[in-house]
Formats: sequence, C-alpha cells, structure tokens
Amino acid sequence: MTNDKKLCETGRFALVSTSVVLIATVRAKLMGFLKRQLFWFLTVASAILCIAVHPLKTFANEASGAGDGVQQMSVLQAIFLGFVQGATEFLPISSTAHLKAVPVALGWGDPGVAFSAVIQLGSIAAVLWYFWKDLSRIFKGATRAMVLSDYMDFDFRLCIGIMFGTLPILLCGVLIKIFIPDFDSSPLRSMGAIAIASIVMSIFLGLAEKFSKRQRDFEHLIMADGLLMGIAQALALIPGVSRSGSTLTAGLFLNLERETAARFSFLLGIPAISIAGLVKLRDLLVAGVDGSQMAALAAGIISSGIFSYLAIAGLLRFLKTQTTWVFVWYRLIFGVVILGGIAASFLENS
Repeated sequence: MTNDKKLCETGRFALVSTSVVLIATVRAKLMGFLKRQLFWFLTVASAILCIAVHPLKTFANEASGAGDGVQQMSVLQAIFLGFVQGATEFLPISSTAHLKAVPVALGWGDPGVAFSAVIQLGSIAAVLWYFWKDLSRIFKGATRAMVLSDYMDFDFRLCIGIMFGTLPILLCGVLIKIFIPDFDSSPLRSMGAIAIASIVMSIFLGLAEKFSKRQRDFEHLIMADGLLMGIAQALALIPGVSRSGSTLTAGLFLNLERETAARFSFLLGIPAISIAGLVKLRDLLVAGVDGSQMAALAAGIISSGIFSYLAIAGLLRFLKTQTTWVFVWYRLIFGVVILGGIAASFLENS
C-alpha cells in the first residue's frame, strides 16, 4: 500500500513537473513570437510614418493658395473663433463645421483651412496641459518596458495603440493630397455637405449610445482599439464628421465606457492634430504673413488653448454621469438648421 502511494505521488509529481515545463516552453515560444511580430510592426509603422509625414508637408505646400491662407480679421474676431475652436474641438460636434458655419452666419466669411488648422495647436497645448501627468506616466512606463523588454506592459501597448491609430489619418491625408489636390476647396467643404455629415454622425452616435454595453475602462484598452478608433478618426478628414465625435462613437461601439472612449480619443488626437497644425503653420510662415495676421493667429491659438482646456475638463466630468444624447440631438438640429438656412437663402452653400 505504501509503495503504491509513493508510486502515485511520484507519478503526480512527474505529471506536474512535465506540465510546468511544457507551459514554460510554450510561454517562451509565444513571447518570442510576439516580440518578433512587434519588431516588424514597429519597423513597418516607423517606415510608414517617415514616408507619410514628408509628402504630407510637400503636398500641403503645393496645394496651398490664396484661398488657403489666413483671411483678414481683427484680433477680437480671432479670439472669438478661438473660443469656437476650443469649445467644439473635443466635444463630439465638429470644430471644423463650427469654424466655417459660425463666421459665415455672422457675415465674416470662411476664415480658411489654414487658420482653422493652425489654431488647433492651442487645443493640443490644452491636451498636453490637462493630461501631462498621465502622458509622463505613460511615456516613462513605455520607456521602462522597452528597456526591460516587457512588451506586454500596458503603457507600452497604449503608446503602440496611439501610434497604430494615427496611421490611417496620415495615410488618408497623403492620398487626398495626391489625388484631390484641391480638396480644401472641394464640395465636401460646402455648408450642405457639412450639414449632411453632422446629421449622419448624429445617427451613428445615437446608435452607439443605444447599443453600447460600456463594459471596459481605461485599464482594459487593447491595441486593436487604437487601430479601429484610428480608422474612425480618419473619417474626420471630411468636414462635419468631427474627429472627437467619430472616435467617441467608435469607442462606444467597442463597448468602452463613455469617459474612457473620450479620454483615449483626446490622447489619440495629439499626433494627428499636431502634424496638421504644424504643417499649415510652416506653410504660412514660408508664404509669409503680415503682422496683423500673426497677431490674429496668436490670439486665436491662445483663446483656443484656454477654452479647449475647459471643454476637456467639462466633457470628462459630464460623461462620468451623463449620456451623449445631448450631443446627438445638437448635431441633428445643427445639420437641419444649416440645411434650412441654405433652403431659405440665408446661408450660401459654398
């Protein structure tokens, strides 16, 4: 009996030992595979980024013209438009649409694509200001993970997710500049197109709000979220879609909590908005702007930064306890009002 018991214990020990060795072997091979895949992903993504950013600058410079510069405006007008940009950039209602619709409705005319893009730098400053502690922690964590070769670290994967999510809008931007060089003055920037985009996106946001399970918080983000929300972000190249609106909608469809979807949307927008703003700023400086235009730009950027910060803080606080239905109805009404204004000849469909 004793011998049988010892034999049984020996067999159990051997089975457990074999299982442990087998699991360790599989884990080691799996980690090796993931590291190789990650290496190739980083290599390809870095190459795409390097290729994408250069032609983006070139084609942006080639496409810029008189209609793409900074229109003459007073500093007070620039401050007001900075308020419009800051208040709407991070709300899911499209800052581009409002930056065209509001001044046109006031009789000021379209401030131009360049002005709209450059004052977004104030919004980027606001994001960096608001999320500085988070960004510092993420950067330090990702750096530490690379040093330790801990490629499964959350901060590292979050950085990769943001990088991965930035590629679609960069690639689409380059393709647009290649095949539609006059995109900035195309019918897609017309008031009618902006209204239709606003109405369509209000419907999608409503569907996302209705059917989302909202089960995942910020700590449960995965790299696939970055790619899918990045694809949604690329849709914002169409005026009226709203970058924050499209990414928030995608996040809800991915069953992220509202605040998590908004927070990740803000972080995801940093590279794309920065590149667009800096490219346009570079083009303006190369083309040359007078003192009054520079003063208007500076006032718009500062105003945009202040009101963007307030919008970020307000939206995150709002989404902790409230739904997005107020934005759904606002976008729907906004689009209908524009279409009504065009039909009544109060607004020009240009």
